[in-house]
Amino acid sequence: MSITYNEPFGPMYLRPAQAPCPNCPCCSAPLCEKGARSVMQCHGHVSDPELVTAVSSCPCSTETTRATHAWRLAQLRVVKHATEHPLPKAAEYVLRALADGDSFEDPTDELCGLRARRYVDGDGEAWRITLLGRRYLLALDEPRYTSAVYVNTVDVPTRTAQVVVLGWHMERQVTVLADQLANAAELELGELPGRYLEAKVNVGAADPDDLVLTRIQVPAPITEDYVAVRPVWLRDGGAR
Repeated sequence: MSITYNEPFGPMYLRPAQAPCPNCPCCSAPLCEKGARSVMQCHGHVSDPELVTAVSSCPCSTETTRATHAWRLAQLRVVKHATEHPLPKAAEYVLRALADGDSFEDPTDELCGLRARRYVDGDGEAWRITLLGRRYLLALDEPRYTSAVYVNTVDVPTRTAQVVVLGWHMERQVTVLADQLANAAELELGELPGRYLEAKVNVGAADPDDLVLTRIQVPAPITEDYVAVRPVWLRDGGAR
């Protein structure tokens, strides 16, 4: 007696089609899920040149869509630019004029550099400030303070960490890019949970996604003479 197998694999086998993304017309749902959780976005996860072109502007993973990895990285880049290596005053003047809707002159062609940084778009007919441009101006103006940051968990597949920024809220968790913490602290991802770090933070932000951590470092060891709060008797001239 011969036994035959009806296997679906072989030269005529086709992989089942993936479900389309409900939020965009260009990608499958699995691709958008992967792209949103990667700084490479959707186009970084396809190898066919034609597909790269088709998904290169996918809104599900772009740096202008809140909470994507690309968005978080762009926020970090812009805030670091504003707080550590800001634009020349002439470029800031042009950017603020666009933000306020004021007329301006640009004799040194600052708009060209601003467009390259994606802070503005348009042309000589109609220049517009972008969301990144507005985030840059906000970073120039918002106060930033040093805060302790406690790392609760790290999700290695998505390269994200859940942290508590103690200077912002003692209980609410904040999602950050885990590699940012690991690189700054010179630690492996698996070494981050349970660690306290220090960072500069815009603690006035209302939304946890708007918190941007910079200048992250491992705090100095606490010594025997450390006190968290100065004792009252020291403030009163030493009388106990």
